[in-house]
Amino acid sequence: MLSQLMEKPELLLWLYLAVINIAAFVTFGADKSRAKKDAWRVPEKRLFLLALLGGSLGANLGMHLFHHKTRHWYFRYGLPAIFLVQLALGVYLKFFR
Repeated sequence: MLSQLMEKPELLLWLYLAVINIAAFVTFGADKSRAKKDAWRVPEKRLFLLALLGGSLGANLGMHLFHHKTRHWYFRYGLPAIFLVQLALGVYLKFFR
């Protein structure tokens, strides 16, 4: 299996994107749960970092599904902006390089 991943780096990229998006989604859900319990919270920088590292789709889905951080303008506009930039980069790399 590892040799197949090395032969097809796009499979490794898809695996990475799946993992980072699941991590971002779960982290938004966990932080919302902690917020309700007035427990230790995930720093906002970490939430943004997960999005910047490729988890913007999971972060956006988590934000909306859990209704978490939707009142903060920098999340409401920042996370979709990160997603659009990453999407544009992906389209460029796939079709125009």
